[in-house]
Amino acid sequence: MKHRSFGRTGVEVSEIGFGAWQIGGSWGSVEEADGRAALHAALDAGMTFVDTADVYGDGRSERIIAEVLRERGGPRPFVATKAGRRLAPHVDAGYTAENLEAFVDRSLKNLAVERLDLVQLHCPPTETLYRPEVAEAMEAMKRAGKIRDWGVSVEKVEEALKAIEYPGVVSIQIIFNMFRQRPADLFFREAKARGVAVIARVPLASGLLSGKLTASTAFAEDDHRRFNRHGEAFDVGETFAGVPFEVGLEAVEAIRRLTPVGATMAGFALRWILMAEAVSVVIPGARNAEQARANAAASDLPALSPETMAAVREVYATKIAPHVHQRW
Repeated sequence: MKHRSFGRTGVEVSEIGFGAWQIGGSWGSVEEADGRAALHAALDAGMTFVDTADVYGDGRSERIIAEVLRERGGPRPFVATKAGRRLAPHVDAGYTAENLEAFVDRSLKNLAVERLDLVQLHCPPTETLYRPEVAEAMEAMKRAGKIRDWGVSVEKVEEALKAIEYPGVVSIQIIFNMFRQRPADLFFREAKARGVAVIARVPLASGLLSGKLTASTAFAEDDHRRFNRHGEAFDVGETFAGVPFEVGLEAVEAIRRLTPVGATMAGFALRWILMAEAVSVVIPGARNAEQARANAAASDLPALSPETMAAVREVYATKIAPHVHQRW
């Protein structure tokens, strides 16, 4: 497993991390035993970065992480969580110092630690990023020793560019994959210049880029790929990266033909993301130990050729960009 600098924090993390949304919920049924096995396998494979949130399974994801790390002992991975989405309704006015501290206190308890490695504002409304008092609330918790650092998880490139104007923001989590290439333009250059870590989420476009989904794939009622297909529950960009399912399936067939010999399509998709130097860590999810090990193996794949990179850009430009590029 290769490692990268996590921005200007001085921390080194595995370039492939463990995205813990699936072991929390909203991906159909994932048994707790399978979730624990997936995390164990990820850590055994050398992953040292774990990303979760307080709303994943209403804290289930955070609690599973705490239990697994307690069982294992030894050096701890870097654990990033998120705060804000517990607000109901999720509106700018709810981003108060009091609410944020309550969310952080709950995560401290769930993760069984005295200080959180990284707390990310969890896709806050755009206007929240224009209120300096929100940043000051995060800085106050840092001074109090409750958090080591803070960052922002965003939906849009414009939000990312606004967030990194705050000196205290050490990381941005953003959707970046073969179907969402816009962050690689201006934002990556600005993040690299400021020493801001980039966490690439939704790397497989909710499974589309694994190459395993078909038009007849059935999703459980509690799987966001069914209940959020059109953005009914949260931003539609979180489901299939915002690409209409049928359009995505067609583009996948064009990308499948580009997969290097010896690589799975999912591994190819992860390696494509890692070709971007600005990316600090990519966080695919895993439902079981086998998937976690397969994700980790992508770190060993050789660099992609310029020809392959150009071909992926062409697929994006012709089939995907009209649906997503200006939207996010």
